[in-house]
Amino acid sequence: MYAITGVTGQVGGSMARALLKDGHAVRAVIRDKAKAAPWQALGAEIAIADLGDETALTEAFLGTEGAFVMIAPDFAPEPGFPGARRQAAAQAGALAKAKPGRVVALSSIGGHRESGLGLITQVHILETELARIDLPTGILRPGWFMENALWDIAPARETGRMPSFLQPLDRQYPMVATADIGKVGAQALIQSWTGRRVIEIEGPKRYSQHELAALLGTALGRPVGAGLVPRDTWEALFKSQGTAWPQPRMEMVDGFNAGWIDFEPGKHEHVTGETPFEAVLADLVKRA
Repeated sequence: MYAITGVTGQVGGSMARALLKDGHAVRAVIRDKAKAAPWQALGAEIAIADLGDETALTEAFLGTEGAFVMIAPDFAPEPGFPGARRQAAAQAGALAKAKPGRVVALSSIGGHRESGLGLITQVHILETELARIDLPTGILRPGWFMENALWDIAPARETGRMPSFLQPLDRQYPMVATADIGKVGAQALIQSWTGRRVIEIEGPKRYSQHELAALLGTALGRPVGAGLVPRDTWEALFKSQGTAWPQPRMEMVDGFNAGWIDFEPGKHEHVTGETPFEAVLADLVKRA
């Protein structure tokens, strides 16, 4: 039995489906009982638990061969990241009590850094909490999610311009499909190891913003070009979108653009996924 948090999201859902497909028993950890039916239909056992509820999570993790944990995505956190700290502490506490066979956690490229991470600080907090427990722990550090391109589809379709915060436009960045992250995580969860391991994950090719705009244009059936979003406009733009504390998002993108947020070459396992950006874009365009 493997307990998987975040099954209603992209990575957790991909992991759970991969495990079920291979015949493994899965306990889907869900906050909202109303979302349980699809997972029950797939044969998963259901556990209801909020990611910040240590007691409920302990019950969800008990008796399992392995557990997958993560911080719920929050692109507009409160100052000091109290939500991430609460979730990380609750999950680490539950794991220490339930003692599953092993733990796999979703972090991010750059998760080893202690500062200058912006939004990625949230998963660094999780890494730090998990380091305190005595269980075999696997840390997944994927590159930039290809699915982030969802936000580019509407402006590209309407204007032929893909607004780009990643700069310069000709720099190639490591990106990965969430389906590949889920597959790698599922494979890690059924393996045996001791101590701590870090698994870096990126897609089959690195892409520049110019390349992404061209691929997006092909998917949309119209010419699309990448356009810089000036750095001095970011704060006002993010605030206009409802982000009360835009600094973490700005700091994260600055970290990517400066090369501060990157993998640690030669230090850890490094996995290359199979899903090309074209396949992800085709799916995103259908859904948009």
